[in-house]
Amino acid sequence: MILYLHGFRSSPKSMKARVMAERMAALGLSEQFICPQLPASPKLAMELALSLIDGVPAGELTIVGSSLGGYYATWLAERIGCRAVLLNPAIVPLKDLDKHVGVTTQFHSDEPFEFKRGYIEELRALAVNPVTRQERYFLIAATGDEVLDYRDMVAHYAGARQQVIEGSDHGISEFPDYVESVLEFCGIEAQQ
Repeated sequence: MILYLHGFRSSPKSMKARVMAERMAALGLSEQFICPQLPASPKLAMELALSLIDGVPAGELTIVGSSLGGYYATWLAERIGCRAVLLNPAIVPLKDLDKHVGVTTQFHSDEPFEFKRGYIEELRALAVNPVTRQERYFLIAATGDEVLDYRDMVAHYAGARQQVIEGSDHGISEFPDYVESVLEFCGIEAQQ
């Protein structure tokens, strides 16, 4: 089972989420891929994630998280004991998200998106430092990330499997080139 958690203001319509969903469908494993629209509230986002994976054994679960979703994935992996794949994950979102308090829209639609000041405290409650059992984690970080510093990611997940991409961007435009590595880490054998 793979639970995919999108980033801040993103959605299941993001390129990486769609690539993952399409690849899982091509493998006949659509029912083993979940990618919900996360609420803006970190607390509610984690309640939703936990409800979706309730009863799934930790050894059969991988959480894939992009950006803020990577921050969430780390908290969930520590809590549950499952694997996590982190795609340009946020390490300390508190310092970056303060400037986003207010109402805006989601990236992939005109749906309103409200980030309340109280959500910053909810994020603080999800902080994990340091991570344990590094072998549970696979970091994919781009040196060209224009939003987050890849060096923070590499340091935070020191000892974990890491794929540092020279250049690229926050969205990891070349993600289709890495999807097989992600699936392999998730325990899914690629079939042609």
